[in-house]
Amino acid sequence: MGIFQIEGGHALSGEIQPQGAKNEALQILCAVLLTPEKVVINNIPDIVDVNKLIALLGNLGVKIKKLSKGSYSFQADELNLDYLESEAFKKDGSGLRGSIMIVGPLLGRFGKGYIPRPGGDKIGRRRLDTHFEGFVKLGAKFRYNREERFYGVEAPQGLTGSYMLLEEASVTGTANIVMAAVWAKGTTTIYNAACEPYLQQLCKMLNSMGAEIKGIGSNLLTIEGVESFTGCEHTILPDMIEIGSWIGLAAMTKSEITIKNVGWEHLGLIPTTFRKLGITIEKRNDDIFIPAHTDGYEVQNFIDGSIMNISDAPWPGFTPDLLSIMLVVATQARGSVLIHQKMFESRLFFVDKLIDMGAKIILCDPHRATVIGHDFKSSLRATTMTSPDIRAGVSLLIAAMSAQGTSTIHNIEQIDRGYENIDERLRNIGARIERIG
Repeated sequence: MGIFQIEGGHALSGEIQPQGAKNEALQILCAVLLTPEKVVINNIPDIVDVNKLIALLGNLGVKIKKLSKGSYSFQADELNLDYLESEAFKKDGSGLRGSIMIVGPLLGRFGKGYIPRPGGDKIGRRRLDTHFEGFVKLGAKFRYNREERFYGVEAPQGLTGSYMLLEEASVTGTANIVMAAVWAKGTTTIYNAACEPYLQQLCKMLNSMGAEIKGIGSNLLTIEGVESFTGCEHTILPDMIEIGSWIGLAAMTKSEITIKNVGWEHLGLIPTTFRKLGITIEKRNDDIFIPAHTDGYEVQNFIDGSIMNISDAPWPGFTPDLLSIMLVVATQARGSVLIHQKMFESRLFFVDKLIDMGAKIILCDPHRATVIGHDFKSSLRATTMTSPDIRAGVSLLIAAMSAQGTSTIHNIEQIDRGYENIDERLRNIGARIERIG
């Protein structure tokens, strides 16, 4: 198990290029299973979760060729469907939550899809009901082996379009259902569909392959089933979660940083929400420029003077993946803020580590924390800690970069799951961070 040693208290400076979006990549990679023709995908991030999915596709029989850094071709013309019921697949699939999204394209194209209960972050209960309820609405039969925790859906006669109202606007659930529905006979209507940029990108890619999807970018998707799909070339968007992480890092370390080629039109409320903490964000063409906040940053209040409340919501609301970043940035703000994590019940439990570092945080309940900022009058203390999940791990890394002294972060494999060569890229802008082991 590797660790990071971080000498904090140093300002950074320079330019950083965001990686391709992890959450989009996991969906797009599963979509290559829809066609026997070659699919080229660019800007794939070199991170643990994505590499695991690429390896799983290879084990399934997808022909994979690396064309250049971040660019691969995939061809699913000779798949080994027996692999889906093998012990090897049960092990491979259970180690990655994104593997659930191979079920939709396989069900649509071959009439069956299987998956062991997938792994991923320990950030609360994330049900798979939305996925399988959608498949059943399309006419699939559901089965679950409780002893082996193995899910399956089968539709040997094919799928039939249907109307469905999703109980939750699940991003992966919507993606999975869409990739099955594009094969279904007739019309499928999905209401309360997720509409994140990741999902929009997937739908645009599917349309370029021959699908007929309308309503992209809204929560009402209409899909006319088709009988075949062609290959295509697709480029993944910059990772908006990583972009938000770099904004938070710049503010906490009083650093002047330019984040290159961010795709402003896809960032939604992210810049606005950081500005609520008093952080200056400048748009320079398609870049974000963060000046050094040498005088700190002040939390805004609501019009009636009440305490600022920052919460997550399904898109176009503020993404839950950045709430932990907002929380750690608030520890050095001027003023107080209530962080409300509505969508997951365990994502705030890392705050005890920030409290150990000297942060003033009151954990109200599993979903809410009140942060009283130090206004840089008191630095966080260096300490030793363990990364519990991807986003909390990066939040702790940001805290360590701003702290006085040398901190140690264990279980950095969690961070590697979502951030490409993070230590090397941070050293390029002046960070004092070393990977050990």
